[in-house]
Amino acid sequence: MIFALDPLFLGDAGTLEVVLIVILKVLVAFGVLLLTVMLYIWWMRKFISDMQNRVGPSRAGPFGILQTLADGIKLFFKEDLIPNKADKFVFKLAPFFSIVPALLVFTVVPVAGDFSSGGDGTVTWFGNKTFVQLADPHIGILFVLAMSSIAVYGIMLAGWSSGSKYPLLGSVRASAQMVSYEAALGLALVAVLMKTGTLSTHNIALSQSGGITDWGLVVTGFVPFFIFFIATTAELNTPPFDLVEAEQELVGGFHTEYSSIRFALFFMAEFMNVITMSGVMVTLFFGGPGGYYPPFGPAWFWGLLWFVGKVFIFASVFVWMRGTLPRPRYDQLMDFGWKLLIPLALGWVMLLATLDVFKDRGHDSGLSQLLILVISVVTLTLLAGLLMKSISIGKHKRELEGEEVFG
Repeated sequence: MIFALDPLFLGDAGTLEVVLIVILKVLVAFGVLLLTVMLYIWWMRKFISDMQNRVGPSRAGPFGILQTLADGIKLFFKEDLIPNKADKFVFKLAPFFSIVPALLVFTVVPVAGDFSSGGDGTVTWFGNKTFVQLADPHIGILFVLAMSSIAVYGIMLAGWSSGSKYPLLGSVRASAQMVSYEAALGLALVAVLMKTGTLSTHNIALSQSGGITDWGLVVTGFVPFFIFFIATTAELNTPPFDLVEAEQELVGGFHTEYSSIRFALFFMAEFMNVITMSGVMVTLFFGGPGGYYPPFGPAWFWGLLWFVGKVFIFASVFVWMRGTLPRPRYDQLMDFGWKLLIPLALGWVMLLATLDVFKDRGHDSGLSQLLILVISVVTLTLLAGLLMKSISIGKHKRELEGEEVFG
C-alpha cells in the first residue's frame, strides 16, 4: 500500500477521521505551496533589484508583497489567445502537464516533525500520530524522479502544439536537456540511496537525524550533492540553464504563443519546481527538518523552522544564480552533461560501492570516510581548475576571433 508507512493508517483511527486528516493535509499543503511560490517570486524580484541597485516591487501592498497576486489577477483576466495552426486540445492541456507534477512532488517531502536524535519524525494531531507530509510511499524518491520526467511533457507538447517553429525548437531543446541531465541526477541519487538503504523520503530524512556528520552531503562525499544541484538546475530550466526559453534565440521559447492564465501556469510551475526541488535537496543531503532542537516548545515547530530555513537558503541561491550567471551555449550545456557530469557521477557511485565492500569485509570504516573526504576534495579542486581553464581558453579564443574580425 502506498500509505503503509504513515502511522495514521496503521493506528486505531476511524475511516472518517483518517479521511478528514488527509483532506486537511491536502488543503494545507496546496495552500502553503501556492503562498510560498507567491512569496518566492516577490523575494526573487526584491533580491535581483537589490543586486542591480533598483527598488523592485513597491506599490501593491507593503514593500510590494502583493505584486505577485496582482500580476496573477491581471493574467487571469487577459485575453486567452490560441494560434490558428495550433492543435487546440493539446495546446490547452500542456500547461497542466507542467503544473500538476510540480504540485505532486511536494506531497512526499517531509516538512516538519520530530527529527531530532532519537525522534521518529511524527506529530500528534487530534490524538493520532502521523507524518507532516501528504504521503510517504515506499518508493518516494522514484516518485520524485517520475514526476520530474513527466513535467518535460508539458514543455514538449506546448512547443509542438503551438504550430510555430520557435516554440518547437524550445521543446526539442527541453527533451534533449532532460535526457542529458536526468541520467546524472539519477546517479547522484543512487549515492544517497546506497548510504541510507531506503527509497522512503521520510526514512531518508530520519537516517540523517544524528547530526551534520550523518547528513547525505557528508556521508556521500559532497560530490553527489554538487552533481544533483547542477542537474536539478538544468532539469528545472532555470537560469543559467534556461536554454528552452532563451529569448535571444527563440523569442520566448516553448511558451511564445501562450497568453493569459495558461502563460501564468508555466511560470507558476517553474517557480514551484524551485521550491519543491529545494525541499527534495534538503531532504536528501541536509537532514530535512533535522537540526538542533531546543528543550522548550513543540518539536514539530523546530523541525518546520529548520526545514523552512534550509529551503529559503536554496531558493535564494537559485535567485543569486539567476541574477549573476550568464547563459551558456546549447552545445556547451550538452557537453557539460554528457562528458563531465555523467562520467563523474557514475565513477563516484562505483567508488562509494567499492568502499562499502571494503567496510563489509571488516576494514576500518573511519579510514573509508577519510578516504572519501580526501578524494572528494581533490575531485572538486580538479573540477574547479578545469572550469577555470575552460573559461580562460574560451576567453582567449574570443579575443583571437575579435582580432581577426577587427584587424
